[in-house]
Amino acid sequence: MSDQNLPEDQHNIEIHENLKRWQNKPLLQKIYLDFYKLIAVQLNTQIQGKIVELGSGIGNLKMVIPNAICTDIFSNSWIDQVENAYKLSFGNESISNIILFDVWHHLEFPGSALAEFDRVLKKKGRIILFEPAMSLAGFVVYGLFHHEPVGYFKKITWFALEKSELVNSRYYAAQANASKVFYSSKYKPLLKGWSLIHIRKFSAISYVLSGGYSKRQLYPVKLLPFLKLVDKVLDSISFIFATRLIIVLEKK
Repeated sequence: MSDQNLPEDQHNIEIHENLKRWQNKPLLQKIYLDFYKLIAVQLNTQIQGKIVELGSGIGNLKMVIPNAICTDIFSNSWIDQVENAYKLSFGNESISNIILFDVWHHLEFPGSALAEFDRVLKKKGRIILFEPAMSLAGFVVYGLFHHEPVGYFKKITWFALEKSELVNSRYYAAQANASKVFYSSKYKPLLKGWSLIHIRKFSAISYVLSGGYSKRQLYPVKLLPFLKLVDKVLDSISFIFATRLIIVLEKK
């Protein structure tokens, strides 16, 4: 069975498996804590409104942003409420920040999602995306060692043609979508309602060698400080070593 046709209940099973792995991987917890801190400093705290994470998975963002509303398409004990990114229950201009951690590449119709985010975000509200990065290392890591498709050469369908496609959207994944959209002039006209205020690729080799959720851990926790120093060096040649990408959009 391909990931494109993965049923929702199977996806939820993977989330519960990730929770078990998380609890048994202190190294992964430390690495994600740093990721969440990178996200937290990008929040626009100058405007009032809810902070909402979409596709919260196992809900760990609250470690750093305790007042975040954690949502997903599944109802789990650690999720505050069930939400569909294409049809949010929040009122117009009620949200200050929307966070998507490894969620953008699951949006089959990103333009439709952005239109909904525009509705619920206040002026100068932000969308913070944390995504796979496609460098030479990124293509190797995500192409050979991750179960989701990279999808670099697959066309992105910006808007859904039918509303039914949004309400009953299938499981979708294309890990290269953030790199394609935000590093290409092709998509700039489609982002005219947004200011790209921050974009950064970084190596995160410490994360790659941790094995993530599903692969074998390749170094002990005590070596993490050293690997973080390696990351800083490799960040300077991100076109070769980048595996992670943070993007911040602000509503005009």
